[in-house]
Amino acid sequence: MAHFEIVAREGLKMVRCELNSETVRAESGALHYMRGRIEIATPAPSVGGMLKSFVTSENIFRPTYQGTGEIFFGPPIYGEYEVLDLQNEEWILEQGSYVCSDQAVEIGVWRNKAFSALLGGEGWYQTLVKGTGKVVMQAPGQVERIELRGEKLSVDGRFALARTSGLKFEVQKASRSLLGSVTSGEGLLSTFEGTGTVLIAPVPNVFQNLVDSIRAVIPRGKS
Repeated sequence: MAHFEIVAREGLKMVRCELNSETVRAESGALHYMRGRIEIATPAPSVGGMLKSFVTSENIFRPTYQGTGEIFFGPPIYGEYEVLDLQNEEWILEQGSYVCSDQAVEIGVWRNKAFSALLGGEGWYQTLVKGTGKVVMQAPGQVERIELRGEKLSVDGRFALARTSGLKFEVQKASRSLLGSVTSGEGLLSTFEGTGTVLIAPVPNVFQNLVDSIRAVIPRGKS
């Protein structure tokens, strides 16, 4: 399989992928630069895939890179890139965090069954990755890995990046009563319960946070 590593230059991080007659898949627009004998192909989606993309807003045009050489995926960020090593596993990723992966890893869509996910801002759909191989995801800050053993994890905010599919996910009130939620100063909490793994980034990189804040207020040019 391809070799992935995170490299840093001038404080910014990128993903370096080394290929030796191998194939990887990446999110559309993730390529920064590459060298070597590498061919890019974008498989045509099926009609069913296009309909699913329309409903879920999930990108289906993910190019593949095949050959020998090295590829740098980005964009360069002050935040973090995290490499997941799947061993016949299923993970659910926050939508928009997927960057690239081994071709053997299947990329799909996970539908949140709980209506409460909408209230928490998670939406109906997230990215599902499954199989065996490496998956690279983007994070706003340093990633912490939490192992649950029949336990419950409650998160106030949208900094839970990924979880194994066997965990039960809900968005709940911080307190059982409405008055308790108001007086505690806490509103809705994302909860993960069962046995599995959750990846969180509780402290965003200060420089990446600044860059994102500036981008949010810069007017976009009209085409």
